[in-house]
Amino acid sequence: MTDLFEHHSPGVTGPALGHFPITPTDDADLPKPVRQVIIGGSAGTIAYVHARDGQTYTTGPLPVGPYSLWAKRILATGTTATDLTGGV
Repeated sequence: MTDLFEHHSPGVTGPALGHFPITPTDDADLPKPVRQVIIGGSAGTIAYVHARDGQTYTTGPLPVGPYSLWAKRILATGTTATDLTGGV
């Protein structure tokens, strides 16, 4: 099958090109910054360090589903949502 989009940049609003599981930690950055976090388990909050400005943010309560977050770290402290997946 021909990839009709092979010569197009995905852009910052495009879909994620890959995913990996996230284990929240206060001590280490993610293997790659993510632009999407999917809550697959229990609803809750996500505390994260923004990939560009380095500031820490915490969402309000979120239901299960995908969210656009540009993050370099998902923090254990302040994160109550479970079964997280990051999209790059």
